[in-house]
Amino acid sequence: MARCGCAGGSCNCAVQAGTNVSVSGSGSAANPYVISSEVPCADVRACLSAGPGINLDQATGQISAHLSGQAGNNVVVGPDGGLLVPTAGGQVVTGCGLTGNGSASAPVKGNTQAWPYPCSVDTAGGGVYCDSQGRLRSEPRGKISFATYSDNRDYNDIAVPAAQNTVLDTFTVNVTNPDTCRPAMVITEREVDVYMVLPAGAAGGTGQQSDEMFYMKNTGTTSMVGVHAQSCKVLADTSNLVPGATLPITLSATGGRGAGGAYYYSVTFILRALIISL
Repeated sequence: MARCGCAGGSCNCAVQAGTNVSVSGSGSAANPYVISSEVPCADVRACLSAGPGINLDQATGQISAHLSGQAGNNVVVGPDGGLLVPTAGGQVVTGCGLTGNGSASAPVKGNTQAWPYPCSVDTAGGGVYCDSQGRLRSEPRGKISFATYSDNRDYNDIAVPAAQNTVLDTFTVNVTNPDTCRPAMVITEREVDVYMVLPAGAAGGTGQQSDEMFYMKNTGTTSMVGVHAQSCKVLADTSNLVPGATLPITLSATGGRGAGGAYYYSVTFILRALIISL
């Protein structure tokens, strides 16, 4: 250090310590200057900040991994202090309807069985669904209901009409599909019973809709009272009554070929409905 007048093993340069710097020694060859510097942790922390996946405690200076608290996150801090994602194998316990432990060799899956029917499972198999509480549900259960409707009507001796299949009276009922999920087929059994009086030589026929199902002629010499036959029909009224819908069904009593003073005085209507939704 010639410029400082250094000679003879000594130096006349002045060395001054600054912030966070210390100086020791006299500058001689035997005792050289030693300059040391140390930055306190508190000064360094202000320069650090936590980024994605990192926690920083400014008070203690501790840096750690930030583990997400969202549902389904399996990352944990292991016993050795490292990050750990546990494997599923051996940790999944299955119950009714499930098999496997979640490992690669034994994945969790539905405990199914062989399809025992001759039809294809791809086209005929039903579905399994998840409800609002996360429970498995099968398809809606089928429903079958049965109802009977009837009416008896009396009249003041009305002549049996001459024209065949003339409507004498009608009986209408409303059939409702009680299923809120599936369409229904409605099968009805319909009965009509028309009571006639046939004086000697008189004749008359009765039936349903456009079908004469009973005809009688009195070939005797006295009146026949209470002449009747209970006609019956079974019909499929619809195969697609939508859920909760109502179908009006009308049953008509008919008469015809009346002659010789034939008249009717009472009609009984019976309608039985079988409602099937599968």
